[in-house]
Amino acid sequence: MKKNILLLLFSMAVTLTAVAASDPIVGGAAMYPAKNIVENAVNSQDHTTLVAAVKAAGLVDTLESPGPFTVFAPTNEAFNKLPAGTVEMLLKPENKDQLVKVLTYHVVAGRISSNDLAKQIKDGGGKAMLRTVNGETLTASMQGKHIILTDEKGDISTVTIANVFQSNGVIHVVDTVLLP
Repeated sequence: MKKNILLLLFSMAVTLTAVAASDPIVGGAAMYPAKNIVENAVNSQDHTTLVAAVKAAGLVDTLESPGPFTVFAPTNEAFNKLPAGTVEMLLKPENKDQLVKVLTYHVVAGRISSNDLAKQIKDGGGKAMLRTVNGETLTASMQGKHIILTDEKGDISTVTIANVFQSNGVIHVVDTVLLP
C-alpha cells in the first residue's frame, strides 16, 4: 500500500513537472495558460516597456477581461528601434489617445493561433487582412516559415515567438512596433 502511494505521488510529480516544462518561456518567465494576458506579461523581462505602456494607456482592465484577444506583443528591443524619444513622448499623459491607438493596433479580437493565421494567409492567396481593435488593418503574410505583419505604412514586424496561449487569448511576440 505504501509503495502504491509513493508510486502515485512520484507519477503526479513527474506529470506536474512535464506540464510546467511545456509552458512557453518568454522574457525568462513561464507563461501559464490559466493566467490572463496581463498576469503573464508582467513577468516577462522582455516586455517591461509594453507593460508600462499598457498601464499608462489604461488598458489593463481590458486585457484582463475575458476577451478573447490576439496580441502581437512588441519586445523592449522592438520599442528601442523607434526614433529616440518616441516611447517617452507616448507615455506622457497628454499623449494617452495616441498611445492607446498604437497599442490597440497590436490587438485583434479573437484567439488566432499561428496555424489559424497561416491558414488565413494561404486561403487569402498569400495575405490575410487583420482588423485590429483600433479599427485599422494589419496584413499578415509568410516569409519562409515566419509570420510577417505589415502595417498600413509598409513597416514590417516578424513573429518571433508564436502561440503563447493565455486564459483570455494568445500572444505572439513580435520584433518591431507597428504604427497606425
